[in-house]
Amino acid sequence: MSTKLTIKEAAKNLNVSVQRVRTLCREGLIVAEKIGTSWFIDSESLSRYGLTTAHTIAEDHPVYMQKNNRPIALSFFSGAMGLDLGIERAGFDIRLACEVDKYCRQTIALNKPEIALIGDINNYSADDVLHYAGLTRNDDVDLIMGGPPCQAFSTAGKRNGFNDDRGNAFLSYLDIALNIRPKILVIENVRGLLSCPMTHRPHDMRGDSYPDLTLDELPGGALNFVLNRLEHAGYNYSFNLYNAANFGTPQSRERVIIVCCRDGTKPPFLVPTHSENGIYGLKKWRTFRQATKGLVEHTHLSFPEKRLVYYRLLKEGQNWRHLPEDLQKEAMGKSFYSGGGKTGFLRRLMWDKPSPTLVTHPAMPATDLAHPEEDRPLSIQEYRALQEFPDNWQFTGPLIEQYKQIGNAVPASLGFAVGKLAMQLVSQAEIEQINGFNYSRYKYTSDSEWKQQFLKISGQNGSEHPVQTSLF
Repeated sequence: MSTKLTIKEAAKNLNVSVQRVRTLCREGLIVAEKIGTSWFIDSESLSRYGLTTAHTIAEDHPVYMQKNNRPIALSFFSGAMGLDLGIERAGFDIRLACEVDKYCRQTIALNKPEIALIGDINNYSADDVLHYAGLTRNDDVDLIMGGPPCQAFSTAGKRNGFNDDRGNAFLSYLDIALNIRPKILVIENVRGLLSCPMTHRPHDMRGDSYPDLTLDELPGGALNFVLNRLEHAGYNYSFNLYNAANFGTPQSRERVIIVCCRDGTKPPFLVPTHSENGIYGLKKWRTFRQATKGLVEHTHLSFPEKRLVYYRLLKEGQNWRHLPEDLQKEAMGKSFYSGGGKTGFLRRLMWDKPSPTLVTHPAMPATDLAHPEEDRPLSIQEYRALQEFPDNWQFTGPLIEQYKQIGNAVPASLGFAVGKLAMQLVSQAEIEQINGFNYSRYKYTSDSEWKQQFLKISGQNGSEHPVQTSLF
C-alpha cells in the first residue's frame, strides 16, 4: 500500500532540492495532493519517477512474488531483459535477475519490481542466489540463462578471452550455474566466442623457435574450456550461430546460443519460424517497414552537419560507396584507404529488409544506422520495435543509455525460441526439426562442425602437429 511523503522526504529520496520537488508536483510529473499550503507525495509514484530518471538507486532485494504453477527460471546478465521477455512468454516464472549496470538495474526494477534483483555476479554464491530467489537446495531449478559480457570475445575487441575481467564473470556464471544444477542451462554470446582463445600469446612469441600453442591458446580455446566444464558436470549440449531473423525478429542479428541438458541428452537446435525467402514453408523474414509501421513519436540523436551533407545525397539502402568518388574520399578521409568493407559508414537502412544488427550508438561514424529516408539516426522507438520490446516497457536513464540498453539486448523472438525449446525439454515434449536448415552464413558454427574443426587445428585427429594439452 502506497504511503504519503512530505516535500522534504521526497527531496531527500531523490537527492534534489525541495523547490525541484514542488515543481514536479505542480507539473504533474509525480502524483501529489496539495492540502492547504503543503504537498503530500505518493511514494509509489515517486519511486517510479526516481527509477525512470535515474535519481533512485535500484537496490538488491529478494523475490516478492512467485508463480508456483510455472517452471522456475533464473536470469543472469539480464540487461534490459529482452531474453527474459521471450523466456517468460514461453511459460517460465523468472524469479531472479542479476545485473550490475546501474541503468539496466533501474529498468528491471521499474518493469519487474516483483522479481529478485542482485548485482555483480562475482559477489554471490549459489546459496545466495537461491536465497534471493526464494528457493532452497531442495528446489529443482528448471532453467538458468544468461549472456555473459561479450566484449571479451567480440571480433571488434582485443579478444582477451578469460583474461578479461568480463571473462571472469563468464567463469563465475558457470560456477554458480553448475553448482545449482538446473535442468536446462543456456549460454548466449557473440560469434567471437567460437574463435576466441582462452589465453592470448603475443604474436612475437609464436613460431618455430617457440613451443606449440596450447589448447587454451588456440582459436576457440575459450569455448573448448567451457564445453569441457559442461561435460565434466554431466551436461550434454548443442549450439549454433543463430540469426534472430529466422525466428521472427525484424533484424539480422547473429548470436551463439548453447543449450545444455542436465540429464545428458543432446538437445536439438532451435526451431526456426521464418526464412529469408520463405523456404521450408516458413514465413519470410520480417522487415524494417513492418516493424516500424505506425510509429508516430521519434526520440533520437542527431548526425553532425558535416555528415548530413552526404546523407542528403544518399537514398534508401545506400552508403558511402554510392557517392561520387571525389565525395567518397572527402567523406571518409583516412578511412577511405583502410581495409575492410566499411559498409557501416553513411549507411541508410532498407525498408523491405530486416535491419542490420543494432549497435549501442546509432550515430557512430563506422556503424551508422540511418533511417531509410529521413536524415537522422534510428529513434529509440524504432530501436524498441526492432528488438521487440513491448510498447509499455520503460527504459531508464539518459537517451544514450537507453540506446545502449536496447542495442545490447537479445531480441524477444529469439528469446522465445530459446524458452520454447527449454520448455519442451523440461516437459519432455516432442520437438519438431527442420532438416537441412541453414542457420548461419559462416562455416563451423554448429557444435559438431566446430568440434571437428577444433580437433583438426589442435592436431587431435592427427592432421596437424599436436599441441600441449590444457589441464582441466
